[in-house]
Amino acid sequence: MKVNQAEFVISAVGPNQYPEGALPEIALAGRSNVGKSSLINRMIGRKNLARTSSKPGKTQQLNYYRINSDLFFVDLPGYGYAQVSKTERQKWGKFIEQYLLEREHLKLVLHVIDLRHPPTKDDQAMYDWLRHNGVPCCVVVTKADKIPKGKWQQHMKIVRETLEMDKADPMVLFSSELGVGKDELWQMIEQRIGYHDSAAETNSEA
Repeated sequence: MKVNQAEFVISAVGPNQYPEGALPEIALAGRSNVGKSSLINRMIGRKNLARTSSKPGKTQQLNYYRINSDLFFVDLPGYGYAQVSKTERQKWGKFIEQYLLEREHLKLVLHVIDLRHPPTKDDQAMYDWLRHNGVPCCVVVTKADKIPKGKWQQHMKIVRETLEMDKADPMVLFSSELGVGKDELWQMIEQRIGYHDSAAETNSEA
């Protein structure tokens, strides 16, 4: 997909604030500071559209980014940040769970994991929950530029084993710095949202 237009639309805290219309949505889930915003910026070829923060736990809403007129990226609040109060975490958990289970426009969750370390207990819990509830999911292991290329496969194997992934479960190796995995991830997203099908229909109508 060639990104001609990308814009921040809204920070939503509930269904009444979700954008209207029927664009497909691709959500990003992951622990705080795992690099979700950097991933979005690399995917759309912009440096600072998605707001990166050195302060983990800052994202407390669903941040919507419209890409062309084709889809939304939806950046979910990061999980696993200890300094956020338990009450606040429970509140986030409820509306995130509601979004993931009930949002009809949601087509895929990109579950972002730091390649450098084995998945945390929170990572495992999130992956198990997504799988248990039948939410379409792709694991994206990011920060590949932080470790030697020769160790990528070894680290990916650790992620797969820790999450108890099936061989058929999709995983994409990614680096926001190097651009590794960008094309592969776009192909997966396009497939999930039926991008080529809709493009073909548009061309035939023209």
